[in-house]
Amino acid sequence: MTKTKLYQIPAITLAGILIIAMSLRAPITGIAPAIGLIRDSMHLSAPAVGMLITLPLLAFAAGSLGAPALARRIGIERSLFAAMMLLAFGVLVRSTGTSFCLFAGTAMAGAGISIGNVLLPSLLKRDFPQRAAGLTAVYVLVLSVAASAASMIAVPLAQISASTWQFSSAMFVLFPLLAALAWTPQLARPHAVLQHASGISAHCVWRSPLAWHVTLYLGINSFVFYVCIGWLPIILQDAGYSAQRAGTLHGLLQLMSAAPALVLGPLLRRLPDQRGLGGLSALLSLAGLVGLAAWPRWNDIWVGLLGLGTGAGVMLGLAFVTLRTTGPQFAAALSSMAQCVGYLLAAGGPVLIGRLHDATGGWRTPLLLCALLSIAMAVFARSAGRNAHVEHGLPCRLSGAANAA
Repeated sequence: MTKTKLYQIPAITLAGILIIAMSLRAPITGIAPAIGLIRDSMHLSAPAVGMLITLPLLAFAAGSLGAPALARRIGIERSLFAAMMLLAFGVLVRSTGTSFCLFAGTAMAGAGISIGNVLLPSLLKRDFPQRAAGLTAVYVLVLSVAASAASMIAVPLAQISASTWQFSSAMFVLFPLLAALAWTPQLARPHAVLQHASGISAHCVWRSPLAWHVTLYLGINSFVFYVCIGWLPIILQDAGYSAQRAGTLHGLLQLMSAAPALVLGPLLRRLPDQRGLGGLSALLSLAGLVGLAAWPRWNDIWVGLLGLGTGAGVMLGLAFVTLRTTGPQFAAALSSMAQCVGYLLAAGGPVLIGRLHDATGGWRTPLLLCALLSIAMAVFARSAGRNAHVEHGLPCRLSGAANAA
């Protein structure tokens, strides 16, 4: 009788996936509350602080393009292990205390995270094809809860050490190191790489209208979410909230963004068509944004709605990657496309909204612009959520451009 290998046990694989998911936001969100300490300690200018906030998103976008090629070369398992090691190294480098290492380490950490962002949906599509959408909800829930917890413990960690933010930053290396350890059994899996299927090049997803609708749905949601992550505390303080209360509501935003995964996971397994869910998530964000702009006295409610809307949006956007494709190679290609474009939009969001605020002297116009984008997101949900696959009707065949690639 053949002895069962650890990598052949689905529970071991799933546990590794979820621990990797814990590492895909926490090392970044965990440093955000300490930005003030970093600025004062390193004597950073305002533009430098802005670049430090935006840099991970740019790294997410750039790294997303290379992740499928890496998986085709060395396999998904080894790619994810390498991503966790790169993330761990980046966290340690940024914690050394020099300005150059701060930015270089942040970029390395972002690159490592980007590989995990792209390849986890593809892995779920390959190893759990019948449960990919539901498990996407679970890993988004784990990712969001870990990110929220990291935000809450960052400043207390900094306060228990004379080295302040460096100690707090370095502690987040435990996330990717634990993930790499949990993922080690998968390295014994026979070497398998992403292969093209059905004679169609996976690169051709860039020519699919459906792929662009999925991409823009996820991209607009990312734009709105990272605008809120970057500016919500200041928006609330300008509305008369104390810094402590604004920080609490900022945490509420992230906590509420995890809640939709509890409901959407079971629903996605039952609904072949998700247009209604996609539209509802956009409308929740729309209500929250309009409320913040027009009725600030009810901001607790509006922040909660924003968290629910953007949280449902990211979960649905990632689920669309698996639901709108028929195989892991196309899931990886669509994930790469959606996250590259999405994070480029997200990286420009805080900068654009900040400049619009300076130009108008208030937050109403920037918030209403985000509200208009939420309406566009609801429109794209009508296509992204329909029961179809991006591979159908693609014009590119392996005999042409794909072989050249």
